[in-house]
Amino acid sequence: MANFPMAQEFQSDIFSHKNGQLPFRILLPENFDAKRSYPLVLVLHGAGERGDDNVSQLIHGSYLFQSKKFRAEYPSIVVFPQCPKDSYWANVLRDYEKPLDQKYRYSKVLPENPQLEIVEAFLEHIGQQYNIDPSRRYVGGLSMGGMGTFELVSRNPDYFAAAFPICGGGHTNWAPLLQKTPLWIFHGEKDNVVPVKFSVAMFDALKAVGAPVKLTLYPEVLHDSWHNAFADPALMEWLFSNQKK
Repeated sequence: MANFPMAQEFQSDIFSHKNGQLPFRILLPENFDAKRSYPLVLVLHGAGERGDDNVSQLIHGSYLFQSKKFRAEYPSIVVFPQCPKDSYWANVLRDYEKPLDQKYRYSKVLPENPQLEIVEAFLEHIGQQYNIDPSRRYVGGLSMGGMGTFELVSRNPDYFAAAFPICGGGHTNWAPLLQKTPLWIFHGEKDNVVPVKFSVAMFDALKAVGAPVKLTLYPEVLHDSWHNAFADPALMEWLFSNQKK
Protein backbone atom coordinates (compact mmCIF):
# COMPACT_ATOMS: atom_id res chain seq x y z
CA MET A 1 0.00 0.00 0.00
CA ALA A 2 2.96 2.33 0.54
CA ASN A 3 3.42 2.53 -3.23
CA PHE A 4 -0.26 3.21 -3.93
CA PRO A 5 0.06 5.31 -7.11
CA MET A 6 -2.93 7.56 -6.43
CA ALA A 7 -1.16 8.95 -3.35
CA GLN A 8 1.59 10.64 -5.32
CA GLU A 9 -0.01 14.06 -5.76
CA PHE A 10 -1.68 14.20 -2.34
CA GLN A 11 0.46 15.73 0.38
CA SER A 12 0.58 13.74 3.62
CA ASP A 13 0.11 15.27 7.07
CA ILE A 14 -1.34 14.56 10.52
CA PHE A 15 -3.68 16.82 12.48
CA SER A 16 -3.53 16.58 16.27
CA HIS A 17 -6.47 17.56 18.44
CA LYS A 18 -6.64 17.06 22.22
CA ASN A 19 -5.79 13.36 22.68
CA GLY A 20 -6.49 12.32 19.10
CA GLN A 21 -4.77 12.39 15.76
CA LEU A 22 -6.23 12.56 12.27
CA PRO A 23 -3.98 11.51 9.40
CA PHE A 24 -4.98 13.24 6.19
CA ARG A 25 -4.05 13.73 2.57
CA ILE A 26 -4.52 17.06 0.84
CA LEU A 27 -4.52 17.93 -2.85
CA LEU A 28 -3.94 21.57 -3.75
CA PRO A 29 -5.00 23.04 -7.10
CA GLU A 30 -2.51 23.19 -9.92
CA ASN A 31 -0.73 26.56 -9.94
CA PHE A 32 -1.90 27.09 -6.39
CA ASP A 33 -2.12 30.75 -5.38
CA ALA A 34 -2.23 31.36 -1.61
CA LYS A 35 -3.95 34.72 -2.15
CA ARG A 36 -6.83 33.20 -4.09
CA SER A 37 -9.82 31.63 -2.34
CA TYR A 38 -10.71 28.05 -3.27
CA PRO A 39 -13.58 25.64 -2.70
CA LEU A 40 -12.99 22.87 -0.17
CA VAL A 41 -13.97 19.24 -0.79
CA LEU A 42 -13.92 16.84 2.17
CA VAL A 43 -14.16 13.12 1.34
CA LEU A 44 -14.93 10.52 4.03
CA HIS A 45 -13.84 6.97 3.26
CA GLY A 46 -15.46 3.67 4.19
CA ALA A 47 -14.82 1.30 7.09
CA GLY A 48 -12.43 -0.87 5.13
CA GLU A 49 -9.97 1.99 4.70
CA ARG A 50 -9.60 2.83 8.40
CA GLY A 51 -6.13 2.80 9.94
CA ASP A 52 -3.05 4.96 10.33
CA ASP A 53 -1.11 4.36 7.10
CA ASN A 54 -2.44 7.69 5.74
CA VAL A 55 -2.93 6.29 2.26
CA SER A 56 -5.71 3.67 2.32
CA GLN A 57 -8.35 6.40 2.41
CA LEU A 58 -7.39 7.29 -1.17
CA ILE A 59 -8.34 3.90 -2.62
CA HIS A 60 -11.84 4.97 -3.64
CA GLY A 61 -12.47 8.28 -5.38
CA SER A 62 -9.10 9.99 -5.26
CA TYR A 63 -8.56 9.28 -8.97
CA LEU A 64 -11.52 11.53 -9.78
CA PHE A 65 -10.01 14.55 -8.05
CA GLN A 66 -6.62 14.00 -9.66
CA SER A 67 -8.05 13.79 -13.17
CA LYS A 68 -7.04 16.49 -15.62
CA LYS A 69 -10.68 17.34 -16.24
CA PHE A 70 -11.49 17.92 -12.57
CA ARG A 71 -8.36 19.94 -11.88
CA ALA A 72 -8.93 22.11 -14.94
CA GLU A 73 -12.64 22.72 -14.39
CA TYR A 74 -12.89 22.75 -10.59
CA PRO A 75 -9.68 24.05 -8.99
CA SER A 76 -10.21 23.34 -5.32
CA ILE A 77 -8.59 22.03 -2.15
CA VAL A 78 -9.45 18.35 -1.65
CA VAL A 79 -8.88 16.56 1.67
CA PHE A 80 -9.14 12.87 2.56
CA PRO A 81 -8.84 12.33 6.33
CA GLN A 82 -8.35 8.80 7.68
CA CYS A 83 -10.44 7.36 10.50
CA PRO A 84 -8.59 5.21 13.08
CA LYS A 85 -9.14 1.45 12.95
CA ASP A 86 -11.03 1.38 16.24
CA SER A 87 -13.28 4.34 15.44
CA TYR A 88 -16.13 5.23 13.07
CA TRP A 89 -17.20 8.42 11.29
CA ALA A 90 -20.83 7.88 12.30
CA ASN A 91 -22.26 7.25 15.74
CA VAL A 92 -24.41 4.28 14.71
CA LEU A 93 -25.09 1.08 16.63
CA ARG A 94 -23.84 -1.88 14.59
CA ASP A 95 -24.79 -5.50 15.18
CA TYR A 96 -23.34 -7.71 12.46
CA GLU A 97 -24.99 -10.82 13.90
CA LYS A 98 -28.44 -9.55 12.97
CA PRO A 99 -30.11 -9.78 9.55
CA LEU A 100 -29.09 -7.16 6.99
CA ASP A 101 -32.10 -4.89 7.52
CA GLN A 102 -31.45 -4.82 11.29
CA LYS A 103 -27.66 -4.36 11.30
CA TYR A 104 -27.60 -0.60 11.82
CA ARG A 105 -29.52 1.64 14.22
CA TYR A 106 -29.21 5.42 14.07
CA SER A 107 -29.96 7.67 17.02
CA LYS A 108 -33.01 9.94 16.80
CA VAL A 109 -31.04 12.76 18.38
CA LEU A 110 -27.45 13.56 17.46
CA PRO A 111 -25.23 12.06 20.16
CA GLU A 112 -21.69 13.10 20.97
CA ASN A 113 -19.29 11.95 18.29
CA PRO A 114 -15.62 12.34 19.28
CA GLN A 115 -14.42 11.30 15.82
CA LEU A 116 -16.48 13.95 14.03
CA GLU A 117 -15.44 16.49 16.65
CA ILE A 118 -11.87 15.93 15.49
CA VAL A 119 -13.01 16.35 11.87
CA GLU A 120 -14.74 19.61 12.77
CA ALA A 121 -11.59 20.90 14.49
CA PHE A 122 -9.64 19.79 11.42
CA LEU A 123 -11.94 21.79 9.14
CA GLU A 124 -11.36 24.86 11.30
CA HIS A 125 -7.61 24.22 11.04
CA ILE A 126 -7.76 23.94 7.24
CA GLY A 127 -9.69 27.19 7.15
CA GLN A 128 -6.88 28.87 9.05
CA GLN A 129 -4.14 27.40 6.89
CA TYR A 130 -5.70 28.10 3.50
CA ASN A 131 -7.94 30.71 1.93
CA ILE A 132 -11.16 28.68 1.76
CA ASP A 133 -14.25 30.15 0.14
CA PRO A 134 -16.91 29.83 2.89
CA SER A 135 -19.67 29.71 0.28
CA ARG A 136 -18.18 26.65 -1.42
CA ARG A 137 -17.45 23.97 1.16
CA TYR A 138 -18.51 20.46 0.15
CA VAL A 139 -18.53 17.01 1.73
CA GLY A 140 -19.20 13.50 0.53
CA GLY A 141 -18.42 9.97 1.53
CA LEU A 142 -19.07 6.31 0.92
CA SER A 143 -20.50 3.60 3.18
CA MET A 144 -19.29 4.54 6.69
CA GLY A 145 -18.34 7.86 5.08
CA GLY A 146 -21.85 8.21 3.65
CA MET A 147 -23.23 7.80 7.15
CA GLY A 148 -20.64 10.27 8.40
CA THR A 149 -21.70 12.73 5.70
CA PHE A 150 -25.31 12.71 6.86
CA GLU A 151 -24.22 13.12 10.47
CA LEU A 152 -21.57 15.80 9.85
CA VAL A 153 -23.98 17.94 7.83
CA SER A 154 -26.66 17.47 10.51
CA ARG A 155 -24.18 18.63 13.15
CA ASN A 156 -23.23 21.65 11.01
CA PRO A 157 -26.39 22.67 9.14
CA ASP A 158 -25.02 26.04 8.02
CA TYR A 159 -21.50 24.98 7.03
CA PHE A 160 -21.60 23.01 3.77
CA ALA A 161 -22.87 24.22 0.40
CA ALA A 162 -23.73 20.68 -0.75
CA ALA A 163 -23.12 17.02 0.12
CA PHE A 164 -23.11 13.63 -1.59
CA PRO A 165 -23.62 10.61 0.69
CA ILE A 166 -23.03 7.30 -1.10
CA CYS A 167 -24.45 3.99 0.21
CA GLY A 168 -24.83 5.44 3.69
CA GLY A 169 -27.71 6.30 5.99
CA GLY A 170 -28.92 8.29 8.95
CA HIS A 171 -32.00 8.88 11.07
CA THR A 172 -34.98 10.51 9.37
CA ASN A 173 -35.42 12.75 12.43
CA TRP A 174 -32.36 14.64 11.21
CA ALA A 175 -34.19 15.89 8.11
CA PRO A 176 -34.89 19.40 9.52
CA LEU A 177 -31.16 19.78 10.22
CA LEU A 178 -30.27 18.65 6.71
CA GLN A 179 -32.90 20.58 4.79
CA LYS A 180 -30.78 23.70 4.14
CA THR A 181 -27.99 21.72 2.45
CA PRO A 182 -28.54 20.34 -1.08
CA LEU A 183 -27.86 16.60 -1.05
CA TRP A 184 -27.44 14.07 -3.83
CA ILE A 185 -27.87 10.59 -2.38
CA PHE A 186 -26.57 7.46 -4.15
CA HIS A 187 -27.15 3.78 -3.42
CA GLY A 188 -27.11 0.38 -5.09
CA GLU A 189 -30.52 -1.28 -4.98
CA LYS A 190 -28.97 -4.66 -4.15
CA ASP A 191 -26.53 -3.38 -1.54
CA ASN A 192 -25.68 -6.35 0.67
CA VAL A 193 -23.80 -4.36 3.35
CA VAL A 194 -25.78 -1.17 4.01
CA PRO A 195 -29.46 -1.59 3.07
CA VAL A 196 -30.76 0.77 0.39
CA LYS A 197 -33.79 1.46 2.59
CA PHE A 198 -31.72 3.94 4.62
CA SER A 199 -31.01 6.19 1.66
CA VAL A 200 -34.61 5.93 0.43
CA ALA A 201 -35.95 6.82 3.88
CA MET A 202 -33.63 9.84 4.13
CA PHE A 203 -34.69 10.99 0.68
CA ASP A 204 -38.39 10.68 1.56
CA ALA A 205 -37.92 12.52 4.86
CA LEU A 206 -36.01 15.34 3.15
CA LYS A 207 -38.61 15.67 0.40
CA ALA A 208 -41.28 15.88 3.10
CA VAL A 209 -39.63 18.98 4.58
CA GLY A 210 -39.08 20.58 1.17
CA ALA A 211 -35.32 20.03 1.10
CA PRO A 212 -33.29 20.30 -2.14
CA VAL A 213 -32.45 16.60 -2.44
CA LYS A 214 -31.79 14.14 -5.26
CA LEU A 215 -31.68 10.34 -5.16
CA THR A 216 -29.98 8.02 -7.63
CA LEU A 217 -30.47 4.28 -7.24
CA TYR A 218 -28.52 1.76 -9.29
CA PRO A 219 -30.40 -1.46 -10.15
CA GLU A 220 -28.37 -4.64 -9.81
CA VAL A 221 -25.54 -2.78 -8.02
CA LEU A 222 -24.30 -4.13 -4.68
CA HIS A 223 -22.39 -2.14 -2.05
CA ASP A 224 -19.80 -0.60 -4.36
CA SER A 225 -22.12 2.05 -5.81
CA TRP A 226 -19.36 4.63 -5.37
CA HIS A 227 -17.89 3.44 -8.66
CA ASN A 228 -21.10 4.45 -10.42
CA ALA A 229 -21.42 7.73 -8.53
CA PHE A 230 -17.84 8.85 -9.14
CA ALA A 231 -18.15 7.92 -12.83
CA ASP A 232 -21.16 10.21 -13.28
CA PRO A 233 -19.88 13.45 -14.87
CA ALA A 234 -22.95 15.25 -13.54
CA LEU A 235 -21.88 14.77 -9.92
CA MET A 236 -19.09 17.35 -9.87
CA GLU A 237 -21.04 19.71 -12.12
CA TRP A 238 -23.94 19.58 -9.64
CA LEU A 239 -21.70 19.81 -6.57
CA PHE A 240 -19.88 22.96 -7.66
CA SER A 241 -23.08 24.59 -8.91
CA ASN A 242 -24.14 24.97 -5.28
CA GLN A 243 -23.01 27.94 -3.22
CA LYS A 244 -24.02 29.20 0.21
CA LYS A 245 -25.76 32.54 0.01
